[in-house]
Amino acid sequence: MSASNPPRPVRGVYTRRLTPARLTRTIALGFKSVWLHKLRSLLTVLGIVFGVCSVIAMLAVGEGASYEAQEQIRRLGSNNIILRSVKPQEEQRISSSRSYVLEYGLTYLDLQRIHESIPGVSVVVPGRIIHSYIWNIKLRVDGEIVGTVPWFPTMRSLNLIQGRFFTEQEEKEQKNVCVLGEQAADELFPMAGAIGKSVRIGLNYYTVIGVIESETSVNPAANGANPAEAQTPTAPKNAENATFPRVYIPLSAATAHFGEVLLKRRSGSFEAERVELHEATIQVSDLNDVETISIIVDEILKRHHKKNDYAMTVPLELLRQAERTKYIFNIVLGAIAAISLLVGGIGIMNIMLASVTERTREIGIRRALGAKRHDIILQFLIETVILSGTGGVIGVLLGIAIPFFITYFSKMQTIVTPWAPIIAFSISGLVGIIFGIYPAMRAANMDPVEALRHE
Repeated sequence: MSASNPPRPVRGVYTRRLTPARLTRTIALGFKSVWLHKLRSLLTVLGIVFGVCSVIAMLAVGEGASYEAQEQIRRLGSNNIILRSVKPQEEQRISSSRSYVLEYGLTYLDLQRIHESIPGVSVVVPGRIIHSYIWNIKLRVDGEIVGTVPWFPTMRSLNLIQGRFFTEQEEKEQKNVCVLGEQAADELFPMAGAIGKSVRIGLNYYTVIGVIESETSVNPAANGANPAEAQTPTAPKNAENATFPRVYIPLSAATAHFGEVLLKRRSGSFEAERVELHEATIQVSDLNDVETISIIVDEILKRHHKKNDYAMTVPLELLRQAERTKYIFNIVLGAIAAISLLVGGIGIMNIMLASVTERTREIGIRRALGAKRHDIILQFLIETVILSGTGGVIGVLLGIAIPFFITYFSKMQTIVTPWAPIIAFSISGLVGIIFGIYPAMRAANMDPVEALRHE
């Protein structure tokens, strides 16, 4: 036989070359082998399904929670620095034993110093916050009356739901107009629109000209300060821990109607507090200067405030902290969920080792017909990939569906990012390969003679 005409392989005998046709037959044989043991394969696949599903679902929950927290911080304004008046610790202890006028907190002079000393400050928004009952005929809510300026919604990124905010002219003329927070509008006017109606605060009536979305609260205690107590006799003792419906009125009207000295009655005594401003928002022109200017503002206030009677919140710092927390949170959740995939991979290895033992004679026959070690390895690896891949696909579908049910039933926001299903499915395939290598190698290393003798 000439060299130009090599011998043709005998039909049915394995050759070294892996052709597409042979690969197709090997895959088909893998599906057939998996299908022959349907229940066992299903139970094996479930480990991967739950692992992939839990990875995607837990990451979606973590992503949703992180997104909500970051959105609340963003609404405070990344360019803003928020200051609040805080009653000092020593003043709280003294006021519990006797009655007298306390004077603390932010002043208009503080804001003037900040505006004149720091060139990067573009806008300053003063504010007064008074706790009081808000009445609509017989309906009453315990809320916060916020005396502020017309550009307050722009500074805090708040959107008007209905109507409008008060104007500079109305603020200058101390008009009795107000804008209800969404929560206050729902509680005071549950059956009809609030625009054009009147609400009573103390002895004064205010015309409702708008409804604004609820504002994100800033808790100074989160930054190590003690929040200011309620400012009127009607406020509950735990006011600093509560979320109150808000009503916004012109700052000039709040000063004229409530004054700067606010009375607080307690059992057996009373006290009066003089606070010029309960809140101030400073807007920085350049985002890169926010942290530097916050340090300068703190130094200015420390120089003129001997008592620790203010708290400062920098939303940009909170946002960066929230992003770091989100990163750590995702790693922890992903690691916990990945344990399920590890358990699923151990299940695959266990089943494949049992399969190798059951198919010892089959392996011996294939080796006797000419199959090489890599053919046996490929066969068993394909079967493990089929099991892990099927579990991965089902797990991805369930993992995408479960967050929607969580959002629907618990009203908690969940976000399925595009990379979560991709990573989860890739890990499931990798688990199948890693945990399938040892059974495949064990099958390939069998002695063909001993395998043929196996019963």
